Amino acid sequence: MLTTLSTAYTDTRADDLAWALGREPLPALAVLDLELSGAKLQLRLLGASHQVLLDEERGTCSETVACMPGSSTPLPLGVAKRIGDWEYEFAARVETLSQGSFAGRAQELLALVADHPHSLAGTFPGSPHAFTAMMAQRAEGQVRWRTWHSYPQEGRLVVTRTRVGAVSQRQRARRVPEAVAR
Repeated sequence: MLTTLSTAYTDTRADDLAWALGREPLPALAVLDLELSGAKLQLRLLGASHQVLLDEERGTCSETVACMPGSSTPLPLGVAKRIGDWEYEFAARVETLSQGSFAGRAQELLALVADHPHSLAGTFPGSPHAFTAMMAQRAEGQVRWRTWHSYPQEGRLVVTRTRVGAVSQRQRARRVPEAVAR
């Protein structure tokens, strides 16, 4: 789903993005609710980027990547965490493109997500290549999503990917009981 966001594009920078787990739902400009094989996923476009809320029988997960004033956690290149019975993996990279390449890449990405049933993209009025886009899927018992945040004034595109899945039996077996570890 492609939408035009009802807010003015503000001159933020890719370096202003921060990452957080566990935040409460923030005010959203656009929302897409998905059901992916028993997992409820909510893709949320914020005025300052994105938030994903995952609700599954094992629990919940909230990921926020946004320009958050006062946040002390900058956007990491990668994170791997255990959240209850889940493994959470996050990765981010920044692409720096020439003005012509940026326009082409922006059009390519917006075309990719525009008609995808599990995607949400929002463009900002006043800048044709300013957008935030998200795409989700469920595969092999994992929920995965990718996001793209464009900063046309810098020629930078921030790309993230996240994977949340059950801790494997092999990894559970690796856990050493506390009594044995002493």
